[in-house]
Amino acid sequence: MTDSMPRLKPDPLPRIHPVPEFLADARLKAVYEDTKTTLQVPWMGVVTMAFAHYPTFYAALWDGVRDVCASAQFAAACRALRAQAEAAAVPLRPARLQDELMASGYAETEIDEIRDLIEVFSQGNMPYLMIATAARLLLEGFDLGREGRIAPSAGRPSAPSRLTLIEPHHADAPTAVVYKEIRETLGLPFVNTDYRALARWPSYFARAWGDLRARIAGPDYESAVQSVHDFAVAQCKQLPVPQRLTTDRLRAAAQRDAPLDEVTAVVRLFQWLLPGLVTNVACFQAQLRPLP
Repeated sequence: MTDSMPRLKPDPLPRIHPVPEFLADARLKAVYEDTKTTLQVPWMGVVTMAFAHYPTFYAALWDGVRDVCASAQFAAACRALRAQAEAAAVPLRPARLQDELMASGYAETEIDEIRDLIEVFSQGNMPYLMIATAARLLLEGFDLGREGRIAPSAGRPSAPSRLTLIEPHHADAPTAVVYKEIRETLGLPFVNTDYRALARWPSYFARAWGDLRARIAGPDYESAVQSVHDFAVAQCKQLPVPQRLTTDRLRAAAQRDAPLDEVTAVVRLFQWLLPGLVTNVACFQAQLRPLP
């Protein structure tokens, strides 16, 4: 098997059936809480909630990656991946929005709140991308990681807290238009958590998305996202891998829930979209960097 895993958007797009936290049964809710605590994030990503629709598959995947996700090696890989995404966003030249926002009435404290929320996603999206990449590598029979001791992370998990999300049925008319543009521009049937959280400040988010949409249409965007994809694959191949995390085990688990092609298509969808999402969040971060 070749070492390279191409960036691949499934065609047609598979239907996804995320299991939201409020619909999770007691067993799955415990897994969700463990996932958030281990990853040190305050939300369950759509990616893992979509994987949880296939309970045997997700149980095998999380059992296999949990100790790795709590390791020092995984934390270092996520930091490196974030640095790569932020570097990839630089050539896209996101506009600086701070002066425009303050001129329209935003206080510095409000802008700091937006920065803080972007920081949550700048850090938290990386483990989700790594998990999706590991799942795809395994399902497609690629080598994953290498033998080695898993070193516990020195950091202590933070206590998860809730995010305030502007769901499509909450959105006012202008925000609904932005959500429609996001789906059409990104070619996705849903709006990721990051955008629904940032839409809490609708006038800010309309400006931020408008600038980002122009970058997505530019000539350098796809190469930036490709670089994030390639880096995530490379980082996964450097992680220590438990013996129980194998292609055969994960494929067998997936086939207990649904046809293998169905589960693989869902995994491919998220492994395709997440490099773009982390690049987009890096652009949002750059838009609000304090001016010199």
